[in-house]
Amino acid sequence: MIRLSVFDAIIVGGGLAGSTAAYVLAKQGLEVLIVERGNYSGSKNMTGGRLYAHSLEKIIPDFAKEAPVERRVDKEYIGMLTEKDAFVIKYHSPRLAAAGSDSYVVLRGKFDRWLFDKAEEAGAITAAGVKVDQLIVEDSRVTGVICAGEEIRANVVILADGVHSLLAEKAGLREKVRPSQVAVGVKEVYQLPAKVIEERFGLAGEEGAACLFAGTPTNGLTGGGFLYTNRESLSVGLVLSLQHIGENNKTVEEMFTNFVSHPEIAPLIKDGKLLERSGHMVPEAGLSMVSTLFGDGFLICGDAAGFCLNIGYMVRGMDLAIASGELAAKAVIKAKEKEDYTASSLKVYKTLLDDSFIMHDLSVYKKFPAFIENERLFNQYPTMISNMMADIFVIDGTPAIPLRKRMKKHISAAGIMNLVRDGIRGVRSL
Repeated sequence: MIRLSVFDAIIVGGGLAGSTAAYVLAKQGLEVLIVERGNYSGSKNMTGGRLYAHSLEKIIPDFAKEAPVERRVDKEYIGMLTEKDAFVIKYHSPRLAAAGSDSYVVLRGKFDRWLFDKAEEAGAITAAGVKVDQLIVEDSRVTGVICAGEEIRANVVILADGVHSLLAEKAGLREKVRPSQVAVGVKEVYQLPAKVIEERFGLAGEEGAACLFAGTPTNGLTGGGFLYTNRESLSVGLVLSLQHIGENNKTVEEMFTNFVSHPEIAPLIKDGKLLERSGHMVPEAGLSMVSTLFGDGFLICGDAAGFCLNIGYMVRGMDLAIASGELAAKAVIKAKEKEDYTASSLKVYKTLLDDSFIMHDLSVYKKFPAFIENERLFNQYPTMISNMMADIFVIDGTPAIPLRKRMKKHISAAGIMNLVRDGIRGVRSL
């Protein structure tokens, strides 16, 4: 491994947050080492997902022209599923693809590797396939890392090592992540010809679709199903709250099988060749999960800091990871100007975060994670909507009943007061 006596920064984790931090620091001429335990960046990440472009666009303008993005999202689908039924809303607009508000489906194994390489091109020293065993802590200050018994020193260590951030926990820098704060994501990738994907989703050229589903996919657990269109494959999966998985009467495998077999999903992946199965833990508790962000000689960013936003109809993590990596780098640059790497100097990172969209957006939706811990959202309400749609559209020759009476029947079954209370809570959480 190439090393200096002391690096300006060592970054642990070569995902989006870590690679962005390394890129920004290296572009400013700082001596940076980025360590990734996978054989290459992205090798241990779930394949597939959605990247809102705004944060990376500010750092690497027109990045999508060279980056291995799959498709630009032009269509949004939000659906509620019961065992056999589906109620799906589609939104299709050129505003989704406009510069500044565009987003892309990406395969993380490809995209993360590209960004990691961009950091190396900018001058960062990269080390893939290397595991950091522990942090070096001296007089309550982080001064480096230990890899395979070798000590490597730095003025600052940036932890971007994923949702658990085991290094921070082991060193006592943050509390252990609780099951209620995370979700488990499971995903499969199915290969299909580009033409078939475009026909099934009504896409043209580079257009793509992002689909989110609630209801039976999670068998009453907090979470949902998703489907993203890649160039020549589909990423399909579930995200489920970890806290109550063991209490459910179905295994994760059974829930996933039911999801991909659903009449709404099965035709979309029909004849697809299974390429990959993967699983991953993701932060899920929003602002309440954000704890220690900085200290003497260290910063925490990305998933390790808990930066993820799930508001049901939209899931964001990549843009927050990239922006937090950039801000961590800016904090290190400011610290280097003063040659002061104590917590009092590095707290500028928190100031930068507070002034950014990251903390603003997390604060706006801080009540939403608690709101969706409501089984009615995943059981009664999808069933209610499905039954309402059936009463509206199914004609079988029986004498008609006034629509208002039919709707009232289904509302009463779900509970009028439940709807009122949940409606008020939902509005307040958003």
